[in-house]
Amino acid sequence: MGQQKDPQSVSGEVPDALMLKEAGNEAYKKDDLIEALACYTKGLEISSEDKDKAVLLKNRAAVHLKNLDYESAIQDCKNSLDLVPNDPKALFRRSQAYEAVGKFEEAYADAKAVHNVDPKNKSIEPILVRLHKHVQARLDEMSTTKSKTEKMANIVFNIEEDNDKREKAADNMVVLAKEKAGADCLYKNDTVPKIVKLMKVDKNSKIRLSLIRVFGYLSKSGADRAKNILNSAGVPFFLDALNSKDEETITAVSYVIQCILDSLSAVHLSDKWKEVKKNRRSTAEQRKNMRADEEERERIIKGNSLELNNMMKVICFNVTSRTITGEARDALINMIMKNCPFDQLNWAEKMLETDSYSRLMEVASEISHPDFKYESSMEITESTKTIVGVTFAFLYEQMYDDKRRAIFNELVDNYVQEQLRDPSIDSKVRLVSAITALLQNAPEVGNSLLKEGVLQMMLVMAQSDEYIQQLVACEAITAAANKKKDATAIVNQGLEIIKSLYKSKNEHIKVRALVGLCKVGASGGSDASLRPFADGSSTKLAEACRRFLINPGKDDDLRRWAAEGFSFLTMDADVKERLIEDRAAIEALIELGKTGKQNVAFGVVSTLVNLTNSFDKQEINPEMLELAKFAKHHIPEEHELDDQDFVEKRINVLGNMGITSALVALSKTESNNLKELICRVLNAVCSQQDLRGFVVQQGGSKVLVNMALEGTDKGKKFAAQALSRVGITQDPAIAFPGQRSCDVIRPICQILDPDCAALENFEALMALGNLATLNEAVRLRILKETDHIQAIENYMFEDHPLIRRAAVQCWTNLCSSPYQVKRCEGNNDKVKYCVLMCGDDNDGEIIKAAAGALAMLTETSNKICEKVFDSTQWEDCILNCLANTDYEIVIRGVVIIYNMVQAGEVVAKKIFETQIMELLQAHILQANLDLGNATPNPLLQKIKSICQKALDEGHKYGFIKTQAEALEEAEKNPDEDKIEPWMPAPKPGGGAGK
Repeated sequence: MGQQKDPQSVSGEVPDALMLKEAGNEAYKKDDLIEALACYTKGLEISSEDKDKAVLLKNRAAVHLKNLDYESAIQDCKNSLDLVPNDPKALFRRSQAYEAVGKFEEAYADAKAVHNVDPKNKSIEPILVRLHKHVQARLDEMSTTKSKTEKMANIVFNIEEDNDKREKAADNMVVLAKEKAGADCLYKNDTVPKIVKLMKVDKNSKIRLSLIRVFGYLSKSGADRAKNILNSAGVPFFLDALNSKDEETITAVSYVIQCILDSLSAVHLSDKWKEVKKNRRSTAEQRKNMRADEEERERIIKGNSLELNNMMKVICFNVTSRTITGEARDALINMIMKNCPFDQLNWAEKMLETDSYSRLMEVASEISHPDFKYESSMEITESTKTIVGVTFAFLYEQMYDDKRRAIFNELVDNYVQEQLRDPSIDSKVRLVSAITALLQNAPEVGNSLLKEGVLQMMLVMAQSDEYIQQLVACEAITAAANKKKDATAIVNQGLEIIKSLYKSKNEHIKVRALVGLCKVGASGGSDASLRPFADGSSTKLAEACRRFLINPGKDDDLRRWAAEGFSFLTMDADVKERLIEDRAAIEALIELGKTGKQNVAFGVVSTLVNLTNSFDKQEINPEMLELAKFAKHHIPEEHELDDQDFVEKRINVLGNMGITSALVALSKTESNNLKELICRVLNAVCSQQDLRGFVVQQGGSKVLVNMALEGTDKGKKFAAQALSRVGITQDPAIAFPGQRSCDVIRPICQILDPDCAALENFEALMALGNLATLNEAVRLRILKETDHIQAIENYMFEDHPLIRRAAVQCWTNLCSSPYQVKRCEGNNDKVKYCVLMCGDDNDGEIIKAAAGALAMLTETSNKICEKVFDSTQWEDCILNCLANTDYEIVIRGVVIIYNMVQAGEVVAKKIFETQIMELLQAHILQANLDLGNATPNPLLQKIKSICQKALDEGHKYGFIKTQAEALEEAEKNPDEDKIEPWMPAPKPGGGAGK
């Protein structure tokens, strides 16, 4: 493969900007776009004159246009025009790029500017006519859209109209708002204040929901529009709309608020460079543009700081509101979590200067139990405490230095101390409840609060006769045993207390104590040789958990605690096998997961991770094992029931029973750790080919795409591998419909990395090869990402035969793209390597793929036909295809020859100067003989047809003659060299000539 070289002058001296420009121009004339791009880019890096920079930028834009990289062409032309305004070439090239991406108004404006600057330029006139038609069509569309929006608005805002008619009009208004023209018309017609006014009096839930969705689409149209919407409606308006129990309404209002925040903070400018930052391979030009966008974003945020800060304060203040629903409270906390990262709105740091952390701790301390309600209680959902705990984990992650972490810990500790100073037992109960929420979801924060006396306070409360104290203390003690050392501490200090609580007649206390016992019993992990309790105790505890889990009379609180118990007990292989054979228990577990409640997520997903053995397994070095034996250290032992056969059996049972649907429901979490666990299980399910269809049917592929882009590094890797496995065996049009087929490319390409396992590389290449057959949009997504296509091409040199074959097949499927043809036409060795692969003696599948690639490339490009001769071994490689025993390879070979002889007389002459003609004749003869069989081989007859066409082309050029022509020529010129005779195909109905 050709590598991009650092541009150098011929003499070896360091080139200046002018020399690089000239070198770039020469490369461009030769259609060597890679070299031209390198020269212009290097010239820009060292140029100091604005005029020179402007020329280099507009020249580089020409390269981008040929590479179909229109966005880069637009940016380069813009930068060039900033330096030299009204330059006709820059305007013309930007016009071309705008037209290519469908921005006809902008293209027309640039074309008009070219005409104004250079009125004698006749070539611009037909372009102006063409663009004017597009612009006029847009104006007509706008006129039609304006008419539609006015009609819909008249119906919606007339409360005397029929309700059904108004609801339908409101739905149509949402459709109009999705389109740019519709959104512009709605905004200009003062729709925003009309919606605000209507929603104060209209209680029709369907119409209100549609109008909120209209706000969402309008808010995405830029900072100025978002600010206007915010000022017209006001934050209280959106909070009032959010105060609902309807999930659709809450989702819609949350979306509007987030759209306003994103627009006011120009978050799109940050998202634009996320991939560049991750890859850390940015060019000087990219870094410059990135800095410019970051500066622009800072300017926009500064200009909107008042609105942004007010929204943050109002949202944080209202998380402790006593007048909103629990569902609305969850939505507000999720907004805090969404915007706390420093590359979003950095709320984590800004909240340090407010009482927001104290308010979140107040929510974490809330107890939903009916026996502990008081006058100032907040309404919370079953998921609220989980969500606030996960939010604390997110916030703590953003404390990126010791100073901020110290302030964070001080604010949380202040709340703890305040509750400890309060003499009432209620404050102690609420404090323990808050610590439990943190221990379960933000262990680093929660563990820091287990200071001297707090654990003792929990143990004292657990021995109280008061039910609510026992309940919260039992939860806290169980949560405190997160690590083995904590479990040991519980064994030493409180095991007897937990055992006594397990004897409680109250089932809610009993099940929590049961989980505590399960946790202690599982403290040995999956090590079959470590059991804190006597043999058989785990199975007895599992039976107790099962009774709570499958009993239809038990409430969800009891069932979710039972699931959490199983999450610890299923580290024991005996328990796994008993549970997987218990259909009723598995069904109950799946049904619990399908509720999607965040407080059941850990128990259900962790149990599934254990059942599928998708947790990390420590690799044991044989030398270290011997050393450990010598030192008499404990050595972990794997249970015989955890062998691969047993694991695969369990995965198949779970997959067929529909665990994907439960995992999809639970995937609506902001916890990256939980997402990782879900990805682990889905990847395990996708490891079984027969289960991949179920994953697609139950929505697993959609969830995997999202989780492969955001989460922990391991989680994204598992998601990517699962997507690869789905992409190998499932129809990509079904598995990844619409835009998802493009969205899945980047996740899968994450595991095209030497650090990943060979199996992961192979599966990714196979999936990409399958996806590349789908459509041009998918192929362009692969080809235009330099890292993606370079990774694929690097694996074409891989020693592992299967990986190499998969890479070649993937590359071949990309050859139907015009963009790939352009790449191969460049000054590189891509065609040469493709030819050489046709001569591979070891792998027929590689020959077939390479020959297929060459057949597609030569059919499209005469230049590639000529480049075949760049390889000194081209004849041997093509003959290898033509003489192959596999007719699938032979037909590819004859197509290559036919394409090349059609490329012109010069190319055809080189073909017919070799032994290739004899092989073409041989295939015709073989096919003619095959016609005598009862069932002639249709592939062989197709080969014959193509061979005859190729020989016809040679005959047309005069390189070969019929026998009669050869004899006649010999009689006329007896001293000249004889030309090999060739008999053209017989005409229909005629006999074969002699």
